[in-house]
Formats: sequence, structure tokens, C-alpha cells
Amino acid sequence: MVSTAGFAAVFYSEPAVLGLLANVVSAFLLCLQNFATAHTGLRPQGAEDVLAGVHLIVIGGFVQLLAGFLAFRKYDHLGGAAFLTFAALWSSYGATRIISAAYPPMQNITLSSGNASQLLSSTMTHLSTSQSAVAGLVAYISISFILSFCSATVNYIMPFIFGAIALALVFEAVALFGQWALIVSGVIELVIVLCGLYGAMALLLKGITQRYILPGFGHPLFNVLLLGSAQKSSSKAIGEEKKKNTKYAEPMALGNICDTVSPFIFAFYFFGYMKTFCVGAVWISIISSCQLLSSFYSYLRGDVYYTTKFGAHSLFWLVMSWEEFVLTTFLEPGKAQESRLGMFGGWFFLVVACVLFLMSTHKDTLEMLQNASFIILTSAFIHQIPVSGAYPFLGAACSLCTALSMYATFASLINSIGEKALIPVGKQAMSSSALQTTLMAAKICFTRSKNLPGGTKAEVPDALFYICNGLAAVSAIQGTLSDPSRQQLSIPSVLIPGAILQLYVCRIQVQGGRRFGCVLPFCYAAFWGAWTWLRFAGHLMSIGVGNSEGFTAGAIAFLVLNAFLMILASSFNVVLLSMTLAVELLTICFLLFTLENLPLPFEIVILCIFSVICFYGATASLANSMFGKDLMMMGPSLFTDRPQEKPICIFISNLDQLRAAAPPISPLLWEFMENVYPGGVGCIIKKGEWLKKLGVGEGYSRVGTQDSIMIRVPDLTVLVHLIDMTGPLAITSANPSGEVDSTHHDMVISRLGHKLEGVLCDGESDEVVASTVVNCTRIDESECQKHLSSSIFHDCSKSNRHLDVFTGFVCFFMLEHNAFSFLSPFGDYLIFSFLLWEGGITILREGCIPAGKVMQIFEKVKNRAV
Repeated sequence: MVSTAGFAAVFYSEPAVLGLLANVVSAFLLCLQNFATAHTGLRPQGAEDVLAGVHLIVIGGFVQLLAGFLAFRKYDHLGGAAFLTFAALWSSYGATRIISAAYPPMQNITLSSGNASQLLSSTMTHLSTSQSAVAGLVAYISISFILSFCSATVNYIMPFIFGAIALALVFEAVALFGQWALIVSGVIELVIVLCGLYGAMALLLKGITQRYILPGFGHPLFNVLLLGSAQKSSSKAIGEEKKKNTKYAEPMALGNICDTVSPFIFAFYFFGYMKTFCVGAVWISIISSCQLLSSFYSYLRGDVYYTTKFGAHSLFWLVMSWEEFVLTTFLEPGKAQESRLGMFGGWFFLVVACVLFLMSTHKDTLEMLQNASFIILTSAFIHQIPVSGAYPFLGAACSLCTALSMYATFASLINSIGEKALIPVGKQAMSSSALQTTLMAAKICFTRSKNLPGGTKAEVPDALFYICNGLAAVSAIQGTLSDPSRQQLSIPSVLIPGAILQLYVCRIQVQGGRRFGCVLPFCYAAFWGAWTWLRFAGHLMSIGVGNSEGFTAGAIAFLVLNAFLMILASSFNVVLLSMTLAVELLTICFLLFTLENLPLPFEIVILCIFSVICFYGATASLANSMFGKDLMMMGPSLFTDRPQEKPICIFISNLDQLRAAAPPISPLLWEFMENVYPGGVGCIIKKGEWLKKLGVGEGYSRVGTQDSIMIRVPDLTVLVHLIDMTGPLAITSANPSGEVDSTHHDMVISRLGHKLEGVLCDGESDEVVASTVVNCTRIDESECQKHLSSSIFHDCSKSNRHLDVFTGFVCFFMLEHNAFSFLSPFGDYLIFSFLLWEGGITILREGCIPAGKVMQIFEKVKNRAV
């Protein structure tokens, strides 16, 4: 089967046809209902509302979701953001219809929450769920107008469709309070239907004929470049982003849209316009799912910063919305506020927000302001910080976040469409190199060296993995086991990051091909799910310490499983190993709880240690992945796939690349390498600071041994051309350690294909055996001794230049122990005589080039030098 992974965007059909038709059907459905309600005076109820909601979710939501996926793959910035945004809109509105049918307006409700639940007061009437949707509708109105304006820079059909959607939402919101607006809304929705059908037909014909048949597309209403001139301070940053990945559209606009809608709904709630957060939690959950998609597409583009940022923001909105849902639906807010004082999850969000702010200091000013507003917002959500008028302060913080995100949405869309920084976003506060130096300062302070091994290189989703586990651990801290309200409020903050979001992390780990990487989040998702089930929701389902034998057995099984995970983690880095060790201790705590013998202070200490490890792991992973360097220590792996006695060598295309690094190599060694290169010989020479000039950088300690490095010049045409383009490469043999060498690319694929992203083929190798390895470090030693023996050497006859074997071994032993220091000048003669007898080289491995031939070449070079 032919893979489409490398297809250019032009090979994909027009996904906008699907997106426009989804909007057409959704608008037509609402149009019919609005005209029917205006004619009969009866709003749809019961099954009619449920069916309408299902149609909106399936057609307006899922079908348009598919259109958004395809638009991102087609590198359509505007289409991808618009279709996913409207997919969230119609899905949310459809869910509201279903909730409305389940809980009719102004009905006194009693929601059973289990044995220890605190139910709603019987005098508290449930606010109409349809009216609660006003907050979401108003948020989407502003987003729709922004999308309408931005689409005018692409064509002149989309602006009318998106603008009509915005106007329809305005009158849909008004119609929730007065039926007179239904007629106006229905008329506007007819405009959506007509314009959408025309646009879908025009794009369908364009896709079939590969040219524009009907007018409306291919020409914008106005040129996007008219919005401003490119900002010199930001154009470079955008140019760097383009180089990362042009196979997928930029997801930043979609992420900013989600950061506009979610805080806007929260602001409505905190300012007192919503009494319960049932509908709000649903709307935020759906738009947060879209924010996870923006995180996923950032991952596909290789952008670790936005992958982490949008994932963390989505996690924040989900946790806080469902916490408010539990508070307003199942508990009495006045009494539950005391229980919230013992919840500490907000602190972890605050430190994550601070880390994101630090990492954004080398980006534009707007990005820093957004992260600063997120710090204010997370601070406002911390229950232990006493703030007079907390809810109005939260509303103001949400409003600030909404305003900045709305501007960022507009700027990111326009700048992505124009591929220039047309809308000002500010300058960098700090250069990338300065930020890297700052992050490395702690490492240098502790290690006094930049060259100590930092551990296995961090991958893009690792930061999210640590954030999810760290938040779950902090939220799981319970000062007492007898507060059911606190336990109930803690369910979202442990279950969502620990179980649900970790499955997302598992998914992107699988996307990256990391087999062990997806095992950890999957297993720990099960762990936190079981923890929530028993510890926080057990009292709601009549599960306690007296009937938890199944959890006891599960804890014992997980202890064994996690022991194997610890062994596997030891091959990565110390931070991951420490984390798995802490999970083992937490599993013991879980087991002791099921046995009614839990020392609660011990559990609190382990949870705190675990959260600190996760915080450091998240920070280090984010920093190291962003810059592709070991800026922060994560510790070396205790076990490696490649044994230390088989170090990694350096391949160069010619000796000029080595001369550019200016290694302290004797003329004799240069001459020897000139005669054996290129070919199947690798020369081991002494290691030094010069090696960093070949581009190894922070990988200095990972190539070669502590004192030496093997240099090889291949005679393979394709590989030589590759090294000419990339510079020197650190290369190892393409076979698992301990197995025979691979001599054909088919052998490489069959044995290591699951670990490789690609194989560069150059036909069958002529080297049916491994290369010949020559230790040339002694040549330099002989050269260093020349100043001691040059005068003696010239006076000696040729017959005295070689000693017998026995004398050679004696001299070697004495040389190693500095025993010739008192024998000058006779000691000088012995030293140089032995080195000439030794030949200066040692054959460590005889391979495709016979050892005798190598020695013969060296003897000829040596004789010429003498």
C-alpha cells in the first residue's frame, strides 16, 4: 500500500466542502425549529430536543471535526481552526439541547450522589439550561466575527458564511429570552444555507476540475498585506516556525480560540450570571478537547512548547470546570468551601504556569503576556490564598485572559495567512542563547562541568507526562480520611490528569513510535483511576476498607508490574527511575489503605516527593526538548542498549573536516591516515576539546571513551555525500549489540526497523565483515618523546633501533610506571627504541582490511618519516 505520509498538500481534495455542508445542515435544522416555534409558540421538548441535539453533535460536530482534520493536513490555517471551532460550537449546542430535554426549565431537581452526598437545597431552582448556554454563545459570537474578518483575506464566500453564523448566534442567544428573535435567527440561518451550498458547490467543482469554475474563491476581498508591514522583531521567529514542519497547518490560532471561550464562560459564572455549572462544564469540556487537538498538531509539527502549553491549559480548564460542576450540583457551596481549603492542586498549576512563562521569555511579548495572565488566573484559583471578593477577582482574571487570547487569535490567524508578522506581537524579552545559558546555570553549578552525561534525550510529550502525574499526586493529598466533601471535590483533579489526560499522552507516545514510552502513561492511568475509584468515589458506591479485596489483589499485582517498569526506567534516566520508585511506594500506601493500616503522614510525604520529582521532570523535559540539548540534568541511564566497551565513533567525509577542528595530531599520524582513508579502517586517537568543534556539543561524553575517539572516513558514495551536507556524524553499527553485523539494508530493517524513522540505502555493502580498528594513540606518545631522544636517535645505527621482544615488554612496563626518569640519556634511547619496535599502533580488531596490510602501510609511512 502506498503511504500518504509524505504527500504534499496539493494532493488532498477540498475538505472545506465537508465543513461547509456540515454548517449548512446544522443551520437548516435550527432554521426549521425556529420557524416552527415562532409559528406554534411551543418550544421543542423531550424527544424532539434530544433528536435535534444528536443531529447537531453528529453532523455539525463529528462531520465538521473530520473536515478540520483534513484542513490541518492540507496546510490550511484558517480552515483547520474554523471547522474545529464550529465543530465544538454545534456539539456544545447539541449537548445543551439534550440536557434541556432531560432537565426542563425551572424544575426543582434532586440529583442523587450516593451515601455521603450533599444535595441541592430544595428551595434552589435549577436555572434553565438553555439560558446557561448564553455564556458560550456570546464567546463564539466574538470568535465567529474574527474568523469572518480573517477569511476575507482568503476569499469572498467564507466571510459571508462565518459572518452569518455570528449573527445567527446573536439572535439565538436573544431568542432564549424572547421568541421574537426566532424569526430573525431563522432568516439568517437560511442565508447560511444558501451561501454554504454555493460555496460547497464551487469548491467541489474546483476539486473535480482542478480550476475555479464558479466565482468566490481564489481571490480575497482584500489583500492581507494591507493590514500592516512585517514586524522585523518577530519575522525571524515565524520563519523558524515554518522550517519545523509544513505538512500541518499552524495550530496556535485554534489553541488561542480555546483559551478565549473557556475563560469567557468562567467569567460569566464568577460574575454571578450562572447559578450552576452543569452546562458550562459541558461547553468547556468540548472546547478543551479541541485544545488537545491543537496540542496534538503542535506535536506533529515537533513544537514541544505549544504541545505542552495547550495540553496544560486544556487540563486546567477541564479540572476547574468539573470541580465547579461537582461543587454547584452535588454539594452545598457554603459548606464545601471549608473542604476546599485542604485541596492543593492549584499550587501545581501555578508552578507549571511559571515554567511556561519562563520558557516563553525568548518568544514574543504577547506570548509572555498570555502566560503572565495565566499565572494570575491560576493564583486566583488557589483556595489557600485569601482574597476579598474571590469570585469577582476570578471573573476579572478570566476576563483578562479572554481579552489577551482573543487578540492572540486574531494575530496568529492573520500572521499565519500572510506568513509574516503583520499584526504586532512584540519583541523578544530574552534571546534563545541567553535563556539556554540561564537554564544551564544550575547544571554547571552542581556539576562544575558542561560535559557530564545528562541522561537519555527528552522527547516531546515527556513534559505532559510528568505534569499529569504531578498534578494527580498533589491533588491526592488528603489531610484526613473523614471528609467526604473534599474527597468528592478531588475526583476531577485526580481522575482527569491522572487517568484521562494520560491516555492522550499515551496516544502521542504511540504516534512517536516509543514502545516503552506509551507503557508508562497507560499503566499509571490505570493506577490513578483505581486510586480515585477507591479513595475518593468509594463512599459514593458503598466501597470501603471492608469490601475492597479486589483492590488489595490489584495493588499486589501492580507492585510486581511496577517493579518491571522500574527496571525498564533505569535504562532511561535517573528522574524517570526515581518517579517509578515513588510510584512503588505509593502502591504500598494504596495496599495498606485496603488493609486498614495506612500511615497517612507517610503517604502525604511520598505524594509530596512524587510531585516534586514530576515538577522537575516536566521542567527539565520541556527545556531539553525545546532546545535539543541537555540543559537540565535528568541523570544518566543505569543500563544502556549499547555496552560501554563498544563506544560510538565519528564519521567524516574527508580529512579536511578533521583538520578544521585542529586536533593535536603528529605529522606521522596525519600521514598514516592519509594512506588508510577512505576505506574500512577506523583510527582511534586521543580525545580533547577539539572534538566539540566537530559538532558533538553536549554529546561529548557520549561518543568514544573517556580518553579516546575513533575516526573513520567511509568509502560509500551516498554516506560521504550525506556527511558533506550534514558535517561529521556520530555513528554506530546497524545491528543489535552482540549480533552479527548488517551487510544489507534488508537486514537493518528486519532487526532495527521498529526503532528507525528511515533507512538510507546504498545497495549491498562490499564489507561482508566489520571494519578494522587501529589504536593510534601510541603514535602521539612517540612524537611527544622525540624532544627527549632526537639527538640520540641521529647518532644510533640502524642495527640498534630494534630490541628483542623481552626488552620491549620490560620497557613497556617501566614506561607505564615512569621508571626511566633517572636513566637519561640512556633511558631516552630505550623509550624511543621500544616505541619504534612497538610500531606506534595496535590492531584492536581485524576486519575487512587485513592487519598485515595495515601494519605494512604504517611501516612505510614511518620509514619515510624517519
